[in-house]
Amino acid sequence: MPSALAPPSTPTDRPTDADPRSDRPEGSIVSGVLLRRGPFRPVHLVPARARVEARSLARMFRAFDAAAIIGAAALLWLLARDVSGAPMGLAPFALSAAALLFGLHAFEAYDFAHREPLLRHMVRVLAALGFTALTVLLALRLTGRSPSGHLALKAWFAGILPLLIGLHAAWWTLIDRGRREGHLTPNVVLVGATANAERFIAAALKNREVNVLGIFDDRHGRSPGHLLGVPVLGDTSALVDHRIMPYVDRVVIAVTASAQGRIHQLMERLSVLPNTVCLFVDDDGVIAHAAVSQIADSALTELSGGPADSRRALVKRTQDLVLGGLGLLALTPLMLVVALAVRLDSPGPIFFRQRRHGFNNEEILVWKFRSMRHADADHTASRQISAGDDRVTRVGRFIRATSLDELPQLFNVLRGEMSLVGPRPHAIGMKTGEIESAKLVAQYAHRHRMKPGLTGWAAINGSRGPVDTPE
Repeated sequence: MPSALAPPSTPTDRPTDADPRSDRPEGSIVSGVLLRRGPFRPVHLVPARARVEARSLARMFRAFDAAAIIGAAALLWLLARDVSGAPMGLAPFALSAAALLFGLHAFEAYDFAHREPLLRHMVRVLAALGFTALTVLLALRLTGRSPSGHLALKAWFAGILPLLIGLHAAWWTLIDRGRREGHLTPNVVLVGATANAERFIAAALKNREVNVLGIFDDRHGRSPGHLLGVPVLGDTSALVDHRIMPYVDRVVIAVTASAQGRIHQLMERLSVLPNTVCLFVDDDGVIAHAAVSQIADSALTELSGGPADSRRALVKRTQDLVLGGLGLLALTPLMLVVALAVRLDSPGPIFFRQRRHGFNNEEILVWKFRSMRHADADHTASRQISAGDDRVTRVGRFIRATSLDELPQLFNVLRGEMSLVGPRPHAIGMKTGEIESAKLVAQYAHRHRMKPGLTGWAAINGSRGPVDTPE
């Protein structure tokens, strides 16, 4: 039985031929079905919610470098002495720090280009250091402060060289590992097995800035089995419900410019997706490489999908981690009391686990304190709980009325599956009357364009309880 203090662990599912998390190599046969991974398919597929933009990390690295360089300059200034033993002036150290920060930017030490080896990246860093040395030497010669200035320069490079080399070796390693593990490289699927799709794939194969996981085409019976090794996985109807979609950052429509009617139909059909949908039209192949880079940087004009703002997402994730961690620490005694009350009130486990919709329709395992009798557990919410429901225990009524049953979802927040604030996650297969709730509203999945929340606008404004009628 898991402790109320221990983070719940998600059961490991065995990969199958239909499971996008499958680690089996391309060409393996499972249940008589040939697995088709394609040339881009990473060994481990990472959910879109866990994707991080490399340039966001680069901004963080740059800020960290600035703090380290300015701090090192200040420390060396405090410790340095000139030839007579007197303290040295601040100017050489301030100039060195400013020149180095400018040099790192000028020599593109924060670009972290795809496939750039560590040695080449270090050449950029050393070039920035060389630029700094030349700048400071020139300034010293012009000001006539050579003896003490040279001592300052030697002290500077003795201290900053190993620090900067170590930092950028760490930055390069983090970026490289993030790309290999799928945290930094966006995943896309293409709609349309067309010449444009082939150009897009060729450009992506060359620069490796995006992973093209598959192609969907309504002419599935007439389309080839693959384009440049990327498999055709079905038609657009299959795309909407495909299990790979929680791992997809963007759906790219790749059709000819003259097919305006088809573009309109595809836009209308795909507008129900929570995933971002964008358009790629390239009749001459000139902009293919630029388009791949734009998609990698989230700069293309989008047809549908939630707003993308990497800085706001980073701030929100930081907020979730800090406030969620502090909240868990502060509420642990209360959670222990609730766990004990649930255990003493009725037989069964302390926690209730239920698969619910997360970001981009991802299936997440949400944790709650059990409020119903264990024998009456309803994991698909086929019958929503109503007032006076006889399945709810005595303790369950209290913790549901006070929302204490939701506290274990702090673990979901810390894992990145949920946020502190957002639409409440609905159970997969939840019914409204006799109809599955997701089928009552055409754009139902739009609520999954953001992470579900521990609480949200509706919850604090009294919109709680069963959704038991279509209206």
